[in-house]
Parts: sequence; C-alpha cells; structure tokens
Amino acid sequence: EQINDKGVGNGISMVLLINILSRIPQDMVTLYETFVKGKTIARGLLMWIIIAVVIIAVVVLVLILNGAERRIPVQYSKKMAGRKMVGGQSSNIPLKVNTAGVIPIIFASSIMSFPSILSFVGKSDIKGIGGTLIKMLNSNNWFDKTNPVASLGLILYIVLVIFFAYFYTSITFNPMEVADNMKKQGGFIPGIRPGKSTVDYLNNLLSYIIFIGAVGLCIVAVIPIFFNGYFGANVSFGGTSIIIIAGVVLETMKQIESQTLVRQYTGFLTE
Repeated sequence: EQINDKGVGNGISMVLLINILSRIPQDMVTLYETFVKGKTIARGLLMWIIIAVVIIAVVVLVLILNGAERRIPVQYSKKMAGRKMVGGQSSNIPLKVNTAGVIPIIFASSIMSFPSILSFVGKSDIKGIGGTLIKMLNSNNWFDKTNPVASLGLILYIVLVIFFAYFYTSITFNPMEVADNMKKQGGFIPGIRPGKSTVDYLNNLLSYIIFIGAVGLCIVAVIPIFFNGYFGANVSFGGTSIIIIAGVVLETMKQIESQTLVRQYTGFLTE
C-alpha cells in the first residue's frame, strides 16, 4: 500500500515479483542436479550453456511480446475554429500484440486444474476414462515418456489460451468505440473510409495481432512444461512467472521515470 501511495504503483505485483525471484536460487540447484550433476566437465558446461540459451530466449520472447505493438496511422482533417485553422495533424493508434498479458494463461490453467482439485478434495481415486481425463488435464503429466496419452491435454490448454486472449481483448478494446471517437474528432485511417469500414478494418487487424500474441504466449508457457515433463526439471519459474517479472519491472521503470519527470517540472515551476 505504501508503494502505491508513493506513486510508484504495482505494490501487490512487486510482492509477487519478489516471491518469484526468491525461488530462483533453488531452481538453479534443481537444474544443476537434473542436468549437470554427475556429468563430465565438458558435458556439464554444455548443459549450462543450453540452459542459459533457453532461459535467455524465453526472456527475450517475453520482452518482445510485452513491448511489440502495431501502430495504425490516423490523419485528422483541418477545420476552422473561430479565425484559426486547426487539425491536420497525424497520430497513431497503438495496438499491443499481447493485450491480455498473462491473463489467458492464468484462466486456462485455473479451468484445467479445477477437475483435479475436485477429485483431491473428494479424496476419490477416479479410474478408467475419468482418471485418464484428469491426468490429461494435469500439466504435470504432459510430455511424460511413460504416458504419452496424457499429453493430449496440451491441445485443450493451447485452445483455451487462444480463446481467452481473444475474449479478454474483446472486453478491453472496442473497435466501434474507437472508430466513433475518430469520426467525431475528424480523424480517419488513410485509405479506409470512416464508420463501418474502419470498424471492419480494426477487427480484422486485431484478430491477426491477437493470434500472434496468443501463439507467443503458448510458446512461452509450454517451454517450461516441456522441460518439466520430458526431463523432470521441476522448477517454479515458468512462462507465467517470467511474464510477470518482465511486466512488473517494465511498468515500475515507467512509473519511476514519470515520477522523475514530474519532480523536474515541479522544481522548474517553483524556481
């Protein structure tokens, strides 16, 4: 609460960030015991290089997903306001590739873990088709070499992530409202007629952008699950954790920069 009151924001998110970072040393020990321990020096060094490359690749992909955006150019027509000619400027509408952030992964994981939680609370050992379905919905069983059928649940997981990416974006971004606001202000997208044509253009472009972001989210989420299931490297930080870390750090940096600018302007005005 004090972090929020001081204007930095993301107080709860920073607590989650510290909690995730505090588990990384133990995760490094787990990776060492899984891939490096008992190996020769050359092979152990090679495994550390591979681990570092995978982690860096996931972090870079997350940073690209958080920062990537498609800027749609908008041109405003000139009009008379009193004796002055106003307007004529050009601007843009930034559409983020990953509009939903980590929300689709959280929703998909929560829904798929619900049957397992119910069976655990009921203390029932479900067998047959029901038990197989529960194993398929549990991400701990995916990529298991001894039980390849359980990996079919990954397909449902990917479908849910993509669905919730579209669903969340449809709630937070309304192309019809954006088109109406542009029309009222005399703005238009070059080459696109105002009104329904603008709405259709934004919907088509948004569908394409969201799909790219959802595929990127699936890749980031599946990589740690693959290493956990196939190699048995059970680490706490995964795609969701890295997205949270990157998002909180970038947002906190923006907040601190804005606070610094406000202090500079305040000092200038008071002097």
